Amino acid sequence: MRTWEQIAASVAAGERLNSTDALTLWREAPLWRLGELALERKKAVSGDKVFYNKNFHLEPTNLCVFNCKFCSFRRTKESPEAWDLTMEQVEQVVRGYEGKGVTEVHIVGGVHPHHDIYYYCDMIRRVKAILPEVAVKAFTAIELAYMIRQAGLSTEEGLRLLIDAGMEAIPGGGAEIFDETIRQQICPDKGSTAEWFDVHRTAHGLGIKSNATMLYGHIESLEHRVDHLMRLRELQDATHGINAFIPLKYRNFGNSMSEIGEVSVVEDLRTLAMSRLILDNVPHIKAYWVMYGKQTTEMALAFGADDIDGTIDDSTKIYSMAGADDQRPRMSVGEMHDMVARMGFRAIERDTHYNEI
Repeated sequence: MRTWEQIAASVAAGERLNSTDALTLWREAPLWRLGELALERKKAVSGDKVFYNKNFHLEPTNLCVFNCKFCSFRRTKESPEAWDLTMEQVEQVVRGYEGKGVTEVHIVGGVHPHHDIYYYCDMIRRVKAILPEVAVKAFTAIELAYMIRQAGLSTEEGLRLLIDAGMEAIPGGGAEIFDETIRQQICPDKGSTAEWFDVHRTAHGLGIKSNATMLYGHIESLEHRVDHLMRLRELQDATHGINAFIPLKYRNFGNSMSEIGEVSVVEDLRTLAMSRLILDNVPHIKAYWVMYGKQTTEMALAFGADDIDGTIDDSTKIYSMAGADDQRPRMSVGEMHDMVARMGFRAIERDTHYNEI
């Protein structure tokens, strides 16, 4: 077995990591060396650029047919904290962004038991009617698989309907951890790993780009994280359809796994760096500032991240309900530029497809 020093030298020379070497490097290399390697890989991909966009989130409902143990977002219909926006309320939210220069609306929510694919196609059309210039990035693979299956359509047929309605990209949520034994413990009734891959692979074949995620820091091991990243790398080798990878830190407030706590910031930075090194074929690694908080996101720029997501404008509750630092998440363009400049990079506004604005 090779030492971490030998593995680091081969990575620096451009060699692709295998699972065994990735585990050794993750476990044994000092943090500073992982940062060096990831930063060099980041610079080879995006130079001194760090990307952001002007976006907002639309979360139509937190009612959900699934009951994942890590989730702090889901509510039952009887809960005073539940919501289920009407189409008129959706339109009211979207109208609030007219003239604000946003380029993307990110639509995700609970998997509603009664809203079908035609309902969501109508929602997308209404969004586009109000903000025709805005790209719609909509629905996790789990949401998509459920609504398409309920309509009795094939994955391709369902995605074509959504594309025709105006959907341009797919977020990466619902991936959690791909290992089926861990998935059975943390989200036993949720859509499967196979479903997640089927949706993303089919979308890529139709020309729809997607993101990908990994929920880490709960009951999974490093072996499970490496396996997850390797499966994504294999998909990307085949389809070239993943724009960005987002490691999502498990936050433990308000869910049934709260007793396990949260991993350290050091583990966050190691995970970011190793994600950049393993996913050598994925263009961008995102440090989602709403999840990490602004201070950790700033540090993440020294560990391979080249994207910090967007302005958000207090439009998402998924992580605030799980105990994230920013309970009213919003960041101005000026704050983003200052954050990026402090780390010696250039902040670049992008659209959903990573075209520079």
